Amino acid sequence: MSNALGPVGKFIEHNYRHFNAAALKDAAQGYNKHLDNGGKMFVTLAGAMSTAELGLTLAEMIRQDKIQAICCTGANLEEDLFNLVAHNHYKRIPNYRDLTPADEMKLLEEHMNRVTDTCIPEEEAMRKVEKVVFEAWSKADRENTPKFAHEFLFEIIRSKALESEYQIDPKNSWLVAAAEKNLPMFVPGWEDSTLGNFFTSHVIEKRIKNVNTFRNGIDLMMSLVEWYKENSSKASVGFFQIGGGIAGDFPICSVPLINQDLGLGVPLWGYFCQISDSTTSYGSYSGAVPNEKITWGKLDVKTPKFIVESDATIVAPLIFSYILGH
Repeated sequence: MSNALGPVGKFIEHNYRHFNAAALKDAAQGYNKHLDNGGKMFVTLAGAMSTAELGLTLAEMIRQDKIQAICCTGANLEEDLFNLVAHNHYKRIPNYRDLTPADEMKLLEEHMNRVTDTCIPEEEAMRKVEKVVFEAWSKADRENTPKFAHEFLFEIIRSKALESEYQIDPKNSWLVAAAEKNLPMFVPGWEDSTLGNFFTSHVIEKRIKNVNTFRNGIDLMMSLVEWYKENSSKASVGFFQIGGGIAGDFPICSVPLINQDLGLGVPLWGYFCQISDSTTSYGSYSGAVPNEKITWGKLDVKTPKFIVESDATIVAPLIFSYILGH
């Protein structure tokens, strides 16, 4: 059942009456209705939502069973862990729009990797995590027990190998919440993340012998197909997409794969919402209106569809807070 509306929800109900504001409210109401009708929700994370600290609301959404699975980029997977162990060393640059190329070079020399107005410290975050995750990779390599990207990080969190390094309250880490729930996770294209680059370097330099220590994207799609078949047989599965890119494109095509390529009959996604600042445009997957997905066998004519053309770092915490009754 939906949580009772809190101050944030009441504010949205009273003030958000038109345009993108109304779309936000409609999407939040639709999310609640979907769950109240017994549905499940699949959430996708693109962009830099972990560095934007979406975990402040996303972790509680996971704990309260408002989310049943997540598909995210490798960057979002690792950056929640980076923030967990190195938050005090992050550097915020409010005047990032005024930086010159020389200013950017100085940040590089300081080993500060900039994401908009926030710099991730290489030594305190990335290299600290690399040392611990390399041990997990090496063990899997020796024992020939390949895993998905998220499984390695879940393993590290559960082992408490980095717990003494935590610099934020772990209740605000969505990755910790996901590990505790053993939430189904899908991380396509993990290779282009920082840890993916680290792993590649270890393979090239033969510190890791088997490149297949990580299960690949086809394995991942096969596991998603099985997840969707099982869960859609019990309840309507909704799709809540934050941003665009591979995090959204990879999972949403699992349904036409099952129905059209395998010839099996599963229900289409039962709710759809995308938050994106990519405005509607020709030839842009992130800017495609939901109705286009009907032609691909992803959404039905009657599927509740919402698109909020705005900054996901603003919109997603508001919708989650609405749903949580904050």
